[in-house]
Amino acid sequence: MTGGRRRVDRHRAQAILLAMALVVGGSVLSACTAVRNDLGTAQSQCYVAIPAATAAIHAQKHLKGVALVGLGSLRNLDHQLYRAAVETSGRPSASVCLVAFTGHFQADQVTAPVGQPSGRLAVVALRYPDNRVLATLLVPHPPFAFGHSHIGLL
Repeated sequence: MTGGRRRVDRHRAQAILLAMALVVGGSVLSACTAVRNDLGTAQSQCYVAIPAATAAIHAQKHLKGVALVGLGSLRNLDHQLYRAAVETSGRPSASVCLVAFTGHFQADQVTAPVGQPSGRLAVVALRYPDNRVLATLLVPHPPFAFGHSHIGLL
């Protein structure tokens, strides 16, 4: 009976360990999903625009932030970007992805420049969802609060 009792105890211990591993594993997976869900679809839609925006500035600079805005909101943020986006987009209800980079930029080195002839910040406006470059705003300082804390809908 002693051998049978040890076998039952061993099976019980293995079942308890397996149950604990499943609980811990489930907790870890749900925590990863929760973080991913916090980003939301509205805040992550423009991440696919980063390669097109990087190509528009023709260089690898430092990413400052990403935002998805409607043309109406863009009018309040920056008139030069708004004007360029409306002229190029042709859709008054369109959305625009804004991808900001820090570095040193010259107007003759970026795609569709607007703003100053050079700047420490380049904000690339891309038509959503096809990521067509509408304009690249060059400014010495951000015209609006822009950073990783503002990634998402403005």
